[in-house]
Amino acid sequence: MSLTRCLNGHMFSTRKHGNTCPYCNTTLEQPSRNDSRRPLAAEDMEEKTMPYLGETTGIQPVTGWLVCVEGPQMGQDYRIMAEKNFIGRAEEMQIRIIGDNAVSRRNHAVIVYDPKKRSFYLLPGDASGLAYHNNEAVYTPAELNAYDLIQLGRSKFVFVPLCGPHFEWDNG
Repeated sequence: MSLTRCLNGHMFSTRKHGNTCPYCNTTLEQPSRNDSRRPLAAEDMEEKTMPYLGETTGIQPVTGWLVCVEGPQMGQDYRIMAEKNFIGRAEEMQIRIIGDNAVSRRNHAVIVYDPKKRSFYLLPGDASGLAYHNNEAVYTPAELNAYDLIQLGRSKFVFVPLCGPHFEWDNG
């Protein structure tokens, strides 16, 4: 199969789509007859290529996980990042719990990792649903410890920290 890269970095088949990229409708210049197989030069694709595998620009390191141990998503893990992680069913939530309609769409609860204190906290959300920490309702911030049980709606999660007193990502 003959693949070509457009100026925006999309790969497509010129046999199937001709000289027009099906993703962005960019038309490729017709090469002269003697260089018909010439790939696009690096200067032609300046700042339009995909990032290299292993580039770390913009990566937020994980600080811990929630692992669903009971409920529709049993076995699923959820990454916890530094600072506030809002939990709900909506797409914009940092921790999105799908399949459990007893979990509020937005802000059912919040898990916070405080990098200065190297501690995790469970906060109640501003939605109508309650969050439970080790079978106790959360009304004020509750400090989380390894393997604590968190219940949201009909789902239960085990908290697994990565960062804390024994490990922290090097910000230098």
